[in-house]
Amino acid sequence: MSTIPTTKKALLLLLASVILFSGCGGPAETPQGTVTPILPTRTPFPPSPTPIPTAAVVNGDIITVAAYQEELARYKAAVNRDLTEEDQSIVINNLINLTLLAQAATSEGFQISETDLDERIARLDTEDQPLNDWLAVYGFTAETFRIHLKRSLEAAWMRDQIIADAPLEMDQIHAQQMLFYNLAAAEEILEDLNSGKDFSQLAKTHDPQTQGDLGWFPPGFLTIPELDPILFGLEVGETSDIIETKIGYHIIMILEKEGNRPLDPAIRQILQEQELDNWLVRRWKLSTIQITLPS
Repeated sequence: MSTIPTTKKALLLLLASVILFSGCGGPAETPQGTVTPILPTRTPFPPSPTPIPTAAVVNGDIITVAAYQEELARYKAAVNRDLTEEDQSIVINNLINLTLLAQAATSEGFQISETDLDERIARLDTEDQPLNDWLAVYGFTAETFRIHLKRSLEAAWMRDQIIADAPLEMDQIHAQQMLFYNLAAAEEILEDLNSGKDFSQLAKTHDPQTQGDLGWFPPGFLTIPELDPILFGLEVGETSDIIETKIGYHIIMILEKEGNRPLDPAIRQILQEQELDNWLVRRWKLSTIQITLPS
């Protein structure tokens, strides 16, 4: 059985968006509360003597209860089950994340003109799938979709700026492991290795399906961070002692090492998600965010 690398899902669940990738969950440690904002405030809604029912206020920008309920309905249709309180948190956090990204894009000078927005909407209206039919299926009106699309375009631009910082190549190792769930079994195999038995053959016997091959990976990629200083300190052909972690007892051998090796696209995508996750956690801490949904 191999150590599974981090595969945190994408942070912005925009079920009806034609712009952003889909996934689920907000920041891993989404802080709530109010601190001094660093972004200029703005609101897409005209002043009104009647208060607009709000689900959240993000640096002065309103997320309406109507927008939240529409997104909640799209989420429910996607997962096809009754929603939990956790699901509700996912939806409001995703809307907040979208708003934070859009605000940052605007503050950096990115703008979508009304003409460009009109052209993009027109391109979505095809004979095979009339836009009005699509909007009806996903619970949008023409007005709410226009607001949603504009923010999605802004957020997508900002997302691309953030994830561009993920490296294209890194120092990496190629490793093979045997994972045990009790210490006695691990000690028995370690004795076999110390007596001269071949690691790869033992790994094939222990895990015929994957043969314990962890593939190539950079520092910080495995789900168990305490393995990094041990594994990256080993030389090619060197085997670790028994390493105890929360998932069991590992014995690992380094097969290859390479500096500045191009990252596998799947690994780079995970690193990009980590960049986005870290950015959002920082942005939550630096923003004034009020969630006004009933608890």
